[in-house]
Amino acid sequence: MSSDESPHFTSASFRFLKDLAANNNREWFAKNKGRYEEVVQAPAVRFVADAGPKLKAVSEHLIADARPFGGSISRIYRDVRFSKDKSPFRTEVGIHFSYRSGGGRMPGLPGFFLHLAPGETAAHSGVWQPEAPAVKKIRDTIANDPGAWRKAIGHKLQIEGESLARVPPGYPPDHPFAMDLRRKDFIASVRFPDGQVTSPKFLDTFIDACKTMNPLNQFLARAIGIPW
Repeated sequence: MSSDESPHFTSASFRFLKDLAANNNREWFAKNKGRYEEVVQAPAVRFVADAGPKLKAVSEHLIADARPFGGSISRIYRDVRFSKDKSPFRTEVGIHFSYRSGGGRMPGLPGFFLHLAPGETAAHSGVWQPEAPAVKKIRDTIANDPGAWRKAIGHKLQIEGESLARVPPGYPPDHPFAMDLRRKDFIASVRFPDGQVTSPKFLDTFIDACKTMNPLNQFLARAIGIPW
């Protein structure tokens, strides 16, 4: 069966994540690891492999690394060293389609991310917590070319993320995009109900969402000074 005939993620994928949330301990996971590999990990690997060629039409600079470990799929094991929450496992699937620069993945650059969880699945685009020089370049481009920013976000995208309390020094507080000049993150999202995620058409739905959000990534890439 091709990826267009069978769904990547199923109700069994969501059932496992719900069960894990209710039994987030190492003993339970050890008994159910085979189930995780069958209904969560393997579908995620196949999703990344099938998404890679389709994402080339969006940007040739994105990484789709279809490995169960060390690739585009986030580890299910949480790093609890500095967290008050000592739950050992993630109860969602995170898939990164990050920007490739030089030898590998570069943080703080435009890309796409799929957060998959029961009732909370969403695709995200943009940059999260970019370094200060990149933030300045983005703010400068918004301030100096508001028409391009208006076109990038259009009527379909709502920008999300953390913001400063006020417009930073050097930018006009009455700028038409003063709210966006305050931003520390530049992220847009498209959300999906569970029934859409378990549809055989979800891969195409995800790619369409990436295309909808792609003008934001194009703007951010131009602002930062990287090809897209």
